Amino acid sequence: MNNQILQACKELIDDAKMGCTDLVFKEICLEILAKARQVLTEKQFKHLVDYAAERMKEKVPFELRHELIASR
Repeated sequence: MNNQILQACKELIDDAKMGCTDLVFKEICLEILAKARQVLTEKQFKHLVDYAAERMKEKVPFELRHELIASR
């Protein structure tokens, strides 16, 4: 069950990355991490933190975001 929660958290982070400005994305990541901390194992949580940190470093061009959102 924890692996499903971990995967769902990653998907939420990915969706937020594509649909939000950087500031909002970071706020959403903090919310996801705060809630995930309560249900994931220590190892899974660290993995999710690393994943979120990598996604925060990535830059998605503004135009690409709108194209991706429009194609949904």
